[in-house]
Amino acid sequence: MDGLGEGSCEGNPAGTAPTTIMRLCALLLLLGEIPGGRSLQFVGLPNAVTVPENDPGGTSVFTFTVTPPTAVLAAGFPFIINSNPLTKAFRIDATSGKYSVFTSGTPQLDFESTPNSFDLQIFVKDNNGFTALQILTIQLVNVNEPPIFLDNMANEDVVIYINEGVAVGMVYQIEASDPESPRSALTYSLTPASAPFQVSTTGSVSSTKVFDYETDPHSYTLSVGVSDPQGLNAIGTLIININNINDETPFFTITQTVYNIPEEQVPGTVVANVTARDPDSAGFLGSLLYSINTPSDFFTINQITGVIQIAMSIDREADPFRLHPNINLEIGVRESPVALHSNKILLTFIVGDLNDNPPVCQQYAFSVSVPETEPIGTLIFDATGSGQCKDIDVEAPYNIFNFTGVAGLGSAARFKMDPPGSGRILLNGDLNFEDPNNIAVGNEYTLTVMIQDVAPPYYTNSLYIYVKTTPVNEYPPVFNSTSYTFNISELSPPNSKVGQVYATDKDYPFIGITYSIEFGGSTLGSNNIFWIDPSTGNIQLITYADYETTPKYVLLVQVADPDSKVSTATVTVNILEANDEKPICVPNSYSLSVPVTQAIGTNIQSFKLSCIDRDSGPASFRYFINSGNINNHFTFSPSAGTNVTSLTLAIPFDYANGLDQVWDYKLLVYITDDNLLGTITRASTGLIQTGTVTLSIHAFIPGLTTTITTTTTAVTYVTRRENAYSSSAWYVPFIIALGCCLLLGLLAYLTYLMARCIRCPPKPKADKEPLIENIEKKKNLKHDIVWEMTKLNTVFDGEATDPITGKVYEYNSKSGARRWKDTKQMIEGGPVEPALLIAPTPTGKTAEGKGRTGTPQKTEGVPVGNAQKMAEETGALKPEERDSELTQQPSARPGTQKPIERPASRSPLPPRRSPLPSRKVHPEIP
Repeated sequence: MDGLGEGSCEGNPAGTAPTTIMRLCALLLLLGEIPGGRSLQFVGLPNAVTVPENDPGGTSVFTFTVTPPTAVLAAGFPFIINSNPLTKAFRIDATSGKYSVFTSGTPQLDFESTPNSFDLQIFVKDNNGFTALQILTIQLVNVNEPPIFLDNMANEDVVIYINEGVAVGMVYQIEASDPESPRSALTYSLTPASAPFQVSTTGSVSSTKVFDYETDPHSYTLSVGVSDPQGLNAIGTLIININNINDETPFFTITQTVYNIPEEQVPGTVVANVTARDPDSAGFLGSLLYSINTPSDFFTINQITGVIQIAMSIDREADPFRLHPNINLEIGVRESPVALHSNKILLTFIVGDLNDNPPVCQQYAFSVSVPETEPIGTLIFDATGSGQCKDIDVEAPYNIFNFTGVAGLGSAARFKMDPPGSGRILLNGDLNFEDPNNIAVGNEYTLTVMIQDVAPPYYTNSLYIYVKTTPVNEYPPVFNSTSYTFNISELSPPNSKVGQVYATDKDYPFIGITYSIEFGGSTLGSNNIFWIDPSTGNIQLITYADYETTPKYVLLVQVADPDSKVSTATVTVNILEANDEKPICVPNSYSLSVPVTQAIGTNIQSFKLSCIDRDSGPASFRYFINSGNINNHFTFSPSAGTNVTSLTLAIPFDYANGLDQVWDYKLLVYITDDNLLGTITRASTGLIQTGTVTLSIHAFIPGLTTTITTTTTAVTYVTRRENAYSSSAWYVPFIIALGCCLLLGLLAYLTYLMARCIRCPPKPKADKEPLIENIEKKKNLKHDIVWEMTKLNTVFDGEATDPITGKVYEYNSKSGARRWKDTKQMIEGGPVEPALLIAPTPTGKTAEGKGRTGTPQKTEGVPVGNAQKMAEETGALKPEERDSELTQQPSARPGTQKPIERPASRSPLPPRRSPLPSRKVHPEIP
């Protein structure tokens, strides 16, 4: 066969299997029949080559050429037209007139995972249309490969975590395999060998000790090696991190537990810093929280840092620190955020004293009177006597002080401190009152004594001693009058000034006098109601005076000088009467009877009202009846200007004409003391008092001994109309008008609601009884329905076009029957004219069925005698009637609406509608 060349079937290239040669021969015989197949030939093909696995892409596998060399190959030729098995692992590239088969790298040639042999069909074509086809067989050669990891270690470092304190055991299983060797032949290793881990022959990595996070390294990096029997290996990295668990109790790192702090530190001053460490927290800030377990208002602690600060200033001189300056605080520390472990420590703060208080004295100004006859050396003042001065600081020398020398105008020659610094002031000169030198200074001396701490910052204070030289007292103080008279109203409030008394002392100079009330000024054994200012002699009220109790007070007022020489004076205090008492009348209540024939102006039953007022004269009274005086029958005469008045009849009774209806009168009488005829005008001052008297008066008809009856016919009613409207009652018409407006609005709203309800159609109500009869009880009954119908020829007298299908149909204008014009086929649902309808169905019963939508329907039972009539009426329903009925049907729920029976229409079907089947019974549209 021509064109085989070196690939002749008679030849057997070296290294080519007989089976492969047979395949090539068959293929070449087939190609020999292809037109132009004898014109192009491959040089070097067919052939078989070997390729090591895992060769990278771009590796040359085989090179061949095409003859004749002058042939111009078509673009893209030669190429691999097919392969067995299919693969894209090879490609053909042209290089200097030769063609080479290269590996593409996709997919990677792997002896273990890809086919080991490939038959590549290489096809070539020139521009003249001549073709050639040959096969290149490629065998993969297995190459020893290193082991591979099957887990994440194949791509990255494997990181695992184990908790501290976990028992010795396996921590990781190495997953590896070798393409050429079983897993049991692999050898595992760990480096460094000093790490506390070991690996077994099966690849299990185990710990060799129990780890402690606080003492052992926190992480181990192991190099994992896997080797096959030929010595190839794979290296991976295993990082083992030790997890810290909370198994340690925090402990304090401070050594100082006693702190000396000065008093009066400002809030916020740091006095201590408590530190602790949790072996499990690695010193992270906030992993420990500090607290003061001992209740204390003076210290606060920062929960995060443990800094203890002053919360409130501590005063060493205050209790309890004056006697007990130590403050014990229990400081607690706990883990955060979960307080699984805690600890505590006791700190002692000793509050130290400071010189923060100056010397203080109970009194800083003193007045000392020294008689002019006092001898030199007389002690006139002692600043230290009776604990007068002290320093409240607790500790020495902060509480030690002394006094400096005496200073002051004219004091150096007359006074001295002996011994120095003692605070004892002695007379050192003559204080003769008549001495001109002493008169020049007024016989008064102001001494200043400085009191000072002996320790820094040397706080000081000053004492002022006012020394007055007093002559021998020869004369007592004398009032400028032996008697005084003052007037004050009994309504004057407490602290009101009554008057002032004056006294003088003839002694020179005036050294002061003191006023006091020695006698008088009390009422009925109660406390004094007057007070006199000891210095000024002003007399004041302590409480209210009562004219009616004591109209005049006689006081014995005393004035005394410092030498207890006294004199007295009489003070008369007149209490001025004020209207503060109510009139009191006798009788306070009384019952009277008056005949209806009583004459006008006559005294009723000789009744007289006698009134007295403790602070008003008889002419001050005024009488008037406040209530109960119906028809104004009664009055008092005289009505004012006297304390005795009579009850008289002012208007006669008129029971006969019906003007009077009441027989019993209850009068409420007011008596006021504001009459203008009184000695004091009450109306101008507003001091008006009112007394009350209640009188019960019964009117009777003289001579009657029986019960008075009233005849209705004899009574004449007289109606009096009086305009009683007052402008102050403006709200009455306003409320009436507002009520009328609200009523009209309510009526309008009700009218609106009624109009709406009348226009609204009633809502449908569900049937009380089911419309579908339960036929379960009669399911054993069997009914035979026999239809006997006679078909009559129908005359179709009209034509129309179906708007949906466009087809022409004929219809009967009377019965509504329809049929297609071209096929003469009756349209479904057309009218049927039965001659006889036999329906032996029980009358009045219903048969249950299913409509088109599955809704239960009821079909009315039809009597046998009406079968013919119903059959005649059977026919198609007009579209207009069908639409009208569908739109007019009220919505109803399935199973509650009675089915509607529609007779067949006899109207001609309009040509604009498509014929629709007419049904006997239609369910309601939900």
